[in-house]
Order: sequence, then C-alpha cells, then structure tokens
Amino acid sequence: MDFHARCESVQEMSSQYPVLGLCELAEISRAGYYKWKNRELARERRQNQEADLKAHMLSIHRLRPYFGVPRMQMALRREGFHVNHKKVRRLMRELSIRSVIRRKRPFAGRKPSVCFANVLNRAFASEAPGQKLVTDVTYVRTGNTFVYLSVVMDLYNNEVKAWVLSERNDLKLVTDTMEQLDDQPGLMHSDQGFQYTTKTYAHILQTKGLTGSHSRRGNCFDNACIESFFSHLKTEKLYLDPPQTLEEARSHIAHYLTYYNEERFQRKLNGLSPKEFRDKTVA
Repeated sequence: MDFHARCESVQEMSSQYPVLGLCELAEISRAGYYKWKNRELARERRQNQEADLKAHMLSIHRLRPYFGVPRMQMALRREGFHVNHKKVRRLMRELSIRSVIRRKRPFAGRKPSVCFANVLNRAFASEAPGQKLVTDVTYVRTGNTFVYLSVVMDLYNNEVKAWVLSERNDLKLVTDTMEQLDDQPGLMHSDQGFQYTTKTYAHILQTKGLTGSHSRRGNCFDNACIESFFSHLKTEKLYLDPPQTLEEARSHIAHYLTYYNEERFQRKLNGLSPKEFRDKTVA
C-alpha cells in the first residue's frame, strides 16, 4: 500500500481512534500524515474555488454570450475573482463556452441554423393549457463538475411538462426533452442556444404541431418565466442540499418537481399549485 493510500486509511479511521496510534500501525510519521492532510485540504479548497469560478462564468456567459476571454476576465474581477487570462481561457474551454461573435469557420456538411421570430414577445399570460410553452437549459453543480437540465414549462399554470438531465449539453438533451411532449398545436419559445437553432429542433416542432419562437440574442428577459423557475429550483432545493453526483441531482430534481407541480402554491395561480390550478380550471 502506497503512502497516499495509508494516509487515506488513517483519515477514515481518525474519528474513532487516535491519530498517533493509527500512524504507527500504518508505518508513517504523524508529521508526514498532517502534511499530506493539509495538502489534500488545500487541493479540495482549490477545486471548490474553481467550481465556484466556473459557476460565475456560466452565469456571465448566459447573460452576456458575446463576452470573450478579455471581457470575461474583466467581469470576473468586478465580482471579486482575480484570475489571469490564461486560466479564464482554460476554464472557458473546459466549459465549452465562447463568444457568439467569434464563430467557427464553416465546414463541409454543416447545416445552416434556423432562427424564429420572437412570437411570444414577453406575452407570458396564457388562456389554455399547452397554448404557450417555454423551454431552456441550465447547469446544475454536482461536486466539482456540472450537469445540464433541460425543461419545458407551460405558461398557462407554470407546470413543468418535461425535463431531462444529462452530463452533456448537446442537441440530444433538447430533443429527448421535446419527445416527452404530446403532439398538440401551440407555441414553443426558447432562447437562441445552439440546440434551438438547428434544423433537427425545427423539424421536431413541426412534427409536434408547435410554432417556434426565439428570444432576442443575449436577452434573458425574453424568457424570464423559465429563468425564474430555475432560480426557485436552485435556491429552494439544490443550494440547500447540494448533489454530488448525476444520480443525486436527478433524485433531488425529481423530488422538487413533484413538490413544485403538485404542492407549491403560487400567487399567480390564486394560491394553488400548478396541478391544482389545471384540475380546477379545466374540469
């Protein structure tokens, strides 16, 4: 057993037995163990700090998708994160985010994007179920990494109609979410994320009988309702009980969505939950 493994064993048992005795059994010095422990704590602290930094970068990119490395670095400094441009570039690469102004060179076989008009135009009130739907993707922190949540919400009663959680923020995440919906005429509004401007997404909307609608570029307020839902999910559940794995995140989100749809009353719905409001008005 190597030194690292022996130190881990000592740490696991230190809550039950004296460290000195454990070190003697493991044949390591107590000073060496504490040096290892401090090094591990420092590494964990750096990982947590980097995860917090990534979360802020994702938030900044969501609000200002046209920020490249220099302006991302400046925005982080205004929030108290003093990091050099090399680290900002590395983390942006790890998060797969880049300025929307700087596009990749077109390559053979690339399909042109599809952009819909802003049909919703912030008219968030809906008179019937399924008439106006909104969708978006948000990130969910799991330990020192992130997973991605795709959601579809009905503006009639703010009910979550479909959701998918994935380790990848890709087109499949969105198409799998869309496939959960019934075929019903209505409006589907989203931002101009890369998944929502593909021909594949446009084809699914057409198949479902839905009319596409896009927010203006870089304007999160055009999809404010679902942004508000994501805020409630994180502050009322995920920040209070942070998930450490994909499966924990899936369990936490499923539990919250059951509560949100069936029990969480809303002032907009006259003090009823989304399901209670739908059952009462549709009956």
